[in-house]
Amino acid sequence: MGRGARTATGEWANWAGDQSCRPARIVRPSDREELAEAVVAAAAAGGKVRVAGSGHSFTEAALTEGTMIRLEGLSGIEDADPESGLVRVGGGTILADLNEQLAGLGLAMENLGDIDRQTIAGAISTGTHGTGARLRNISAQVEGLELVLDDGSVRHLAAATDAELLRAARIGVGALGVITAVTLRCVPAFTLLRVDAPQPRGEVLDAFDERADAHDHFELFSFPYSDLALVLERNRTEEAPRPRGRAAAYLNDVILENWALEALAATGKAIPRLIPALSRLAGRLASGSRTSDRSDRVFANDRRVRFTEMEYALPREHGPEAAGRVVEWVRSNRYPVFFPIEMRVSAGDDASLSPAHERDTAYIAVHQYRGMEWRPYFEAVEAIMDDYGGRPHWGKRHFQTAATLAPRYPAWEQFQRARDLLDPQRVFSNDYTDRVLGF
Repeated sequence: MGRGARTATGEWANWAGDQSCRPARIVRPSDREELAEAVVAAAAAGGKVRVAGSGHSFTEAALTEGTMIRLEGLSGIEDADPESGLVRVGGGTILADLNEQLAGLGLAMENLGDIDRQTIAGAISTGTHGTGARLRNISAQVEGLELVLDDGSVRHLAAATDAELLRAARIGVGALGVITAVTLRCVPAFTLLRVDAPQPRGEVLDAFDERADAHDHFELFSFPYSDLALVLERNRTEEAPRPRGRAAAYLNDVILENWALEALAATGKAIPRLIPALSRLAGRLASGSRTSDRSDRVFANDRRVRFTEMEYALPREHGPEAAGRVVEWVRSNRYPVFFPIEMRVSAGDDASLSPAHERDTAYIAVHQYRGMEWRPYFEAVEAIMDDYGGRPHWGKRHFQTAATLAPRYPAWEQFQRARDLLDPQRVFSNDYTDRVLGF
């Protein structure tokens, strides 16, 4: 196989531990040549190829019985122009590592989600997003990308010359080829002031649009049996960073947000009838805080408690009503769910399969603790989201099919044309892409 690609066998599992597979081979190429050789060999044998990033998808997106590609060897910044903000980075680069490297150049991503352990290729391919009424998802920050196709050739897509193909490839669910490099449009490094405060959920939802518009980044978490919501407001500031001390950060991020949450969730799993009381207790424990720091450090949270998740993107004007209906369903059915409901916003964008395609969006996410029954809850939530034309996050659980999804995406056919051009033999497919994109 080339000059040194590492090939292995064994089981692969995602971060949550609830999706796993046993690929025929797991290949870790050290460069594009070795990657191309692995893809060509798999295609010639009639096999399938999927790329696994950091395993932060809750779906079956990375699963394969064929060849699994791991891109750790294609990581790091390959080229950067601090003046224009354009940065070319290997597809296997972990966001946390990218953020450190960008900071060294005086640059930053304009918006990020609250987890920084994904690869850049995985994050854009599934439509990963942060929050901000005037800001779009991570894929909208892509100016170009490089794909290795099933014949081993390399296709460079740029906004200026391949606009329609790039709109398809920015959120491609891994179905168009292997993303080996991404050119990002970055911004000068900036500081964020974050203020967290528990507030009555009803009041927050009633003023949701005004609150979302008033802050650079706005989101809320609410335990379904509590009437309180933890509101997170982040805004750019010219003040000098004032990060929390190491002890305070450990107390909040590890002990309160992880150990205490794990203990309460585990108690609810063992004694489900206590979940409403535990939920109310968690709502009361959600304390206020204030910190300012480098933007990526303020965006990211330390997630150690394992769970599974569903997230839907709705027209923004329907977000508060839909969130209220989810809370009502949980309470009326006394469903044993402890984890909070999360709500965020984003501006619309033009990626063909973006859940925020051509509409300003409210995202509603629901979670269930590891090992607890989740399907009835998620099915009920999806039924609510269907009433508003909701589009699922491509990396989180849902039950949609290509037939139910196609009418929700105005650019669905444009994506399918791109797929027919870039992967006509469907080498980069699996059961998940067959279900959600068609054959």
